[in-house]
Amino acid sequence: MGRQCIRDGQFVVVVARDVTLPRLSLDSVRLLGGSDPACSPVGSTPFFAIYQFPVTACGTSMMEDSGYVVYENRMTSSYEVGIGPLGSITRDSHFELLFQCRYSGTSVEALVVEVNTVPPPPPVAAPGPLRVELRLANGQCVTKGCAEGDEAYTSYYSDSDYPVTKVLREPVYVEVRVLERTDPNIVLMLGHCWVTSTPSPLSLPQWDILVDGCPYQDDHYLTTLVPVAGSSGLQFPTHYKRFFVKMLTFVDPESLAPLQETIFIHCSTAVCHPSSGSCEHSCTRKRRDTPIKTISSGQTVVSSGEVKLVM
Repeated sequence: MGRQCIRDGQFVVVVARDVTLPRLSLDSVRLLGGSDPACSPVGSTPFFAIYQFPVTACGTSMMEDSGYVVYENRMTSSYEVGIGPLGSITRDSHFELLFQCRYSGTSVEALVVEVNTVPPPPPVAAPGPLRVELRLANGQCVTKGCAEGDEAYTSYYSDSDYPVTKVLREPVYVEVRVLERTDPNIVLMLGHCWVTSTPSPLSLPQWDILVDGCPYQDDHYLTTLVPVAGSSGLQFPTHYKRFFVKMLTFVDPESLAPLQETIFIHCSTAVCHPSSGSCEHSCTRKRRDTPIKTISSGQTVVSSGEVKLVM
């Protein structure tokens, strides 16, 4: 961070994004003059912003002090506040910079700078941006009933393995997980999961496999939910949801002839936190029960790669 008073009566201030921890969002910095275009940076990079403006502009105040004419301005950064039912949080740094130019006649005598930074808030268990991944497991079932446990989820298909090939009624093992979150209290929730014949989750035809997180009851081959227990070896088992669906293919509604030989699986997801109520979800509950409250930055839809039918 640099600052300078120019003899022709201008401030020059350079603000770096690394002046705070976490990094400062340079777009959030404002002078006392607000969002006046004349008070915007005269140059910027992803790493710093340069301000240059007359000492009489952008909300600068003037005072006299022991024979000097003192011009003073302040930079502050805005920050986002999340407001919840039981409190409010922020994850942004806050930046304040008070700077002055002191002039005696036509010479620049001094520049006084006072920097106030607020340390980042301590870690808290609260909602935030949700990154979710849907992936397919390639574990082989070698024991009877292994599909009911963790054995089928010992390894996963990589990008180079797609399209994955399956025969009709062969289990397709699905895992949805939260990425980059370390809050042990949050619980991943599945809402609607469905199958399409193209990569677009909005394409038709579609076939439901989970409705409100529960197996679609009008499917002759019900989707099977696989519990993720604390003994699974996962650090945060509540960040995972697993299920398997029997391989299917779409058919023409009139001729009943197969239409496509590929499917894609999609799920809408959200996060539940105990502070918003119970996160327990039972597929035996009646529909009139109060739905679980989920908190996230909006629902996230995740999709699988291509699963190809082989006859």
